[in-house]
Amino acid sequence: MTANTIILIAIVIFVIITIMRCIRIVPQKSAFIVERFGKYRATLEAGLHILIPFADRVAYIQTLKEQSIDVPPQACITKDNIVVEVDGILYMQVVDAQRASYGITNYAYASIQLAQTTMRSVIGKLELDRTFEERETINKSIVEAVDKASDPWGVKVARYEIRNITPPQSIKDAMEKQMRAEREKRAIIAESEGQRQSQINRAEGEKQAAIAISEGEMQRRINVAEGHAIEIRKVADATATGIRVVAGAINEQGGINAVNLRVAEQYLGEFGKLAKTNNSIIIPANLSDIAGIVKIATSVIKDQTVAK
Repeated sequence: MTANTIILIAIVIFVIITIMRCIRIVPQKSAFIVERFGKYRATLEAGLHILIPFADRVAYIQTLKEQSIDVPPQACITKDNIVVEVDGILYMQVVDAQRASYGITNYAYASIQLAQTTMRSVIGKLELDRTFEERETINKSIVEAVDKASDPWGVKVARYEIRNITPPQSIKDAMEKQMRAEREKRAIIAESEGQRQSQINRAEGEKQAAIAISEGEMQRRINVAEGHAIEIRKVADATATGIRVVAGAINEQGGINAVNLRVAEQYLGEFGKLAKTNNSIIIPANLSDIAGIVKIATSVIKDQTVAK
C-alpha cells in the first residue's frame, strides 16, 4: 500500500467522522445545548439536526423527564431536643434546558442540599410526636422552598415525599410503652363502658318486666272483680225473679195456703235436724203451737206482698 493510498484512506475516515459529528439526532424528552466557538447558540429539541463542523459542539445534554432524586438520611433535632434521622425522595423536572445548563453547575446536588437544609429547619419547629403527624406539612414546606430556589435554574420541583423518620432506639422503646399503655387504657375503658351498658340494659329489662307483671296483675284483679260483679248481678237478678214468681203465686187462689204448708214443713224439718245433734238446745215455750208460728210467718208474707 502506497503512501498516497494511506493518505486517501485517512482523508475519507476524517470526512466520515466529521460528517457524523455534524449530524446529531436528539431523542424524545431530551435537549442538547449547542455552543458555537464556546458561546451558547441554540437548544436542540427532539429530531435530526445539522451542526457546522469545528464551529458547533454539543456542550450539555439535558433530560426533560421527571426525575426522582434520593435525598440521603440526615440527623435533625426536633423542638423537644430529640435527634431523628430523616430521608426522602425529591421529584423534579427540567423545564428550561439552557438555564439548567448555565444557571448552576449541578442542579440535582444543589436541590438535595436545599431539601436537607429546609428539612432540618422544619423539623426543628416541631415536637417529636408531631413530626409523624405533620408529614404533609413538611413535604409542602420543602417543595415550596426548593421550587422557589430552583426557579432560576430552569427546574420545576413537583413534590417531595418523606420516606422514613427514625428516632433513637431509646425513644422507640418509650413510644412502644406509651402506645401499649394507651391500648390497655382504651381496653379498660371499653370494658367498663360495656359493663355499664350491660347493667343499664339489665335494669331496664327488669323495670319493663316489673311493669308488665304489675299490669298483668292489675288486669287479672279487674277481670276477677268484674266476674264477681257479674256473678252478684246474676244472683240478684235470679233472686229477684224468684221472689217475683213467689209473690205472683201467693196472690193466686190457694196460694196463701200453700205458703202456710211450706213454712210449716220447713219449720218442722229444721227443728228435726237440731234434735239429731248432740248439742244442748233450748226448746221454745210455744213449740206445740205450730199453727201460731205458721200464722205469724203468713202475716209477714202478706204484709210484704201488700207493700209491693
